Amino acid sequence: MNHSFIKRIPAILLSALLCTVVCLTAIGALATPAFANEYDKEILVNMDFSGKNLTDSSFNKANLRGSNFSHTNLQGVSLFGAYLDGANFEGADMRNATLDTARFTKVNLSNAILEGAFAFNTKFEGATIDGADFTDVLLREDTQKLLCQIATGKNPVTGRDTRETLYCD
Repeated sequence: MNHSFIKRIPAILLSALLCTVVCLTAIGALATPAFANEYDKEILVNMDFSGKNLTDSSFNKANLRGSNFSHTNLQGVSLFGAYLDGANFEGADMRNATLDTARFTKVNLSNAILEGAFAFNTKFEGATIDGADFTDVLLREDTQKLLCQIATGKNPVTGRDTRETLYCD
């Protein structure tokens, strides 16, 4: 075997390893969802976000009155303190979202998935929650009781009964 080739083996192996790492990083970057958007404190009244992938986006303290989020991927989104009066979240995937102190008044949450969301001080007055999945959502006791008064249906994606996910009596 060629003696100079043997001396170059460590350099060849290091080059191959570096090339592999660079290629895997590039592939990972292509497979990653779009960068999360920040809409903090923006006025986005009656905006149409329907069907979009907004994973991990931030809408903290934004005015989203009347906006359409139907069938939108909102996993990990932050709606902390957002104003959402009359917004449409029908069929939205809101798993692990931060909803604390948001105002979901008169919103449509039909068939939405809120599993694992943090919604302790969230207001849901006048909301439609038919088929919504509240599995492992952190809610205040008075809010949970209010939602149990109107809870109906079964989520078509998770197959879970809305009343059961809210631990209604």
